[in-house]
Amino acid sequence: MSLIGNILWFILGGAIMGISWWIVGALAYLSIIGIPWGKACFVIGQFAFMPFGKEAVSRTYINAKDDIGTGILGMIGNVIWFIFAGFWLALGHLISALLCFITIIGIPFGIQHLKLADLAIAPIGKTIVDKW
Repeated sequence: MSLIGNILWFILGGAIMGISWWIVGALAYLSIIGIPWGKACFVIGQFAFMPFGKEAVSRTYINAKDDIGTGILGMIGNVIWFIFAGFWLALGHLISALLCFITIIGIPFGIQHLKLADLAIAPIGKTIVDKW
């Protein structure tokens, strides 16, 4: 079922948001400081292309301990991210979610956009895993 959802998602707008993530990632790579955010953008961009059957979780749950991205430095990184790029990506996902919620068929896609908007606000310290 997730394969069908991913194919429909990609055709009906997921490709646009995935490319948006990759564009922001390419812009982040222009500076040495932005490389960690750029890497995260490319990973999340792949997730934005095919989100069904996957989810974003904190690395604390995966590793059972904090790391550099889940502590205070990760929080600072998320604030910097939100100021420069996160707000705009989250806004794009929120607008897309509202457009999807107009129809009954689009509700699952709107829910995925809301999950991606939440991830766009604070991506540092999270990883993408397959759902069980």
